[in-house]
Amino acid sequence: LTYENVVETGDLTNRIAHLTVDGVIQDVGEPSIWETVDYNHQQFMEQLDAVLEDDTIKGVVLSVNTPGGGVIESEEIYQKLLKIKEEKQIPIYVSMGSMAASGGYYISAPADKIFAQRETITGSIGVIMQSINYGKLAENFGVEFETIKSGEHKDMFGGVRPSTKEELAMLQEMIDESYEHFVDIIEAGRNMSEAQVKKVADGRVLGGTQALRAGLVDEIGNEEATINALRKDFGLEDAALFEYTMDTS
Repeated sequence: LTYENVVETGDLTNRIAHLTVDGVIQDVGEPSIWETVDYNHQQFMEQLDAVLEDDTIKGVVLSVNTPGGGVIESEEIYQKLLKIKEEKQIPIYVSMGSMAASGGYYISAPADKIFAQRETITGSIGVIMQSINYGKLAENFGVEFETIKSGEHKDMFGGVRPSTKEELAMLQEMIDESYEHFVDIIEAGRNMSEAQVKKVADGRVLGGTQALRAGLVDEIGNEEATINALRKDFGLEDAALFEYTMDTS
């Protein structure tokens, strides 16, 4: 169950929800007594749904501190943030922490305003797929692979043999399609042209001030500055500020 923790008291009919994405954006399941989960994807999606259903919420501050993660999970967050903006017509401000790169920028792009700190590492706009080919290493140790497959490409990118030119072209097409979608998201969210986005969307990382000059963020400031700006920009000076939590303690 999702509960609420009041951070700043105020008007309960006009509230600001403070959400946080901290850790790699991957759906690795629920935490257990044996292991902890830095980022709980399903829990975060439930929080976004709670925002959608709560008419007292008049603004959202999203704190992002992540190196990125899965394309599917990032897209799920992105789509839900768009739904919040479109259906509720409320502002979303992003506060970037020490890192908001790759998938971290993906989920930040639809925000009405993005704040980064000078030390923030952001950018890394792109999509990557990697595999290790250990076939020659195995050969040096006398290891032989026996493969029975239903089709020519069933073992592609499996690490036991080099990919063929045809297979590399297949994978490149997949990556290019995801990359173009990423660029489209930034174009729409930041009101930038394709050329402007692609000038810095080559995988490079940027510091906060570099990102500001490139148009990827709006202002330099910390979490407190982000919250204060949202209050001032939308007349929410008296709004209560709260966070979601999984327990009542």
